Order: sequence, then C-alpha cells, then structure tokens
Amino acid sequence: MKYSDAQKEATARYNKKAYDRINLIVKKGQRQSIKDFAASQGKSLNRFICDLIENEMERTAGGGKKNL
Repeated sequence: MKYSDAQKEATARYNKKAYDRINLIVKKGQRQSIKDFAASQGKSLNRFICDLIENEMERTAGGGKKNL
C-alpha cells in the first residue's frame, strides 16, 4: 500500500508533538561511517546516538532519562 500524503502529514504532526530534534554536524564522510557502525550493532543511526547519550548520562550522573 502506498504511503499517502495524508499519512505523511499525520506522521509529521505526531513527530512534531512527540519529539524534539537535535541537529548533529559531523565531518564529511563520518555520517556514513557512523551509520554503518550503528547498523553493525543492529541499531538505526538515531537509536545508536540516543543510546550513547543515555549511557553517558547514566555513567557520569548516576542516572539518565530512559527511552531517549
């Protein structure tokens, strides 16, 4: 089934309401290397980055917000 314009708009509205965005800038070529490494760990790029942040927060502050 094709992804309709109405579905795209509904998804965009939900994402805007439910999530914050953080832009990350890396050197040319690093994005693909990071994405490939995340895939090798069985994770999306977003999940990989969120897990790194969560783990570092837990390690250094004794607790971080779950489910980043």
